[in-house]
Amino acid sequence: MTDLLAKRPPRAFFTLSTDAWTKPFWDAAAEHRLVAPRCVDCGHFRLPPTPFCPQCRSQKIDWVTLSGRGTVYSYTVVARAVLPDMEANLPYVPAIVELEGAGGARLISNVVDVPVEAVRVGSAVRVVWDDEGGPTVPRFTLAD
Repeated sequence: MTDLLAKRPPRAFFTLSTDAWTKPFWDAAAEHRLVAPRCVDCGHFRLPPTPFCPQCRSQKIDWVTLSGRGTVYSYTVVARAVLPDMEANLPYVPAIVELEGAGGARLISNVVDVPVEAVRVGSAVRVVWDDEGGPTVPRFTLAD
């Protein structure tokens, strides 16, 4: 896979459905702000947002704006299309990113616009916003 750039997955396969617990995340993304929910009572961050804090069972949430930086916790490279419509979007790199300033909370996203071979567990990344063709989605690229 030498010199292949990590692409974005096909937007046609992305459908956004929000609820009371996830809407603040997507509203902030539309403003190019990366946020994470933090429990007001115990301070535990949780992603994805859930109705109850897994630490103390509180339902009180404070949405904290983050720096947009993080670290690749895990990733894989998708190099084969399972469906013909995905062929033009290969390779893409789904990743779990541990978010800076979020107490260990992790977000599933993609690493994009970098050579696939440059992505490693532990790589420093920064958010980039994907506005094209639908709701704004946070993706990540390697940090400068």
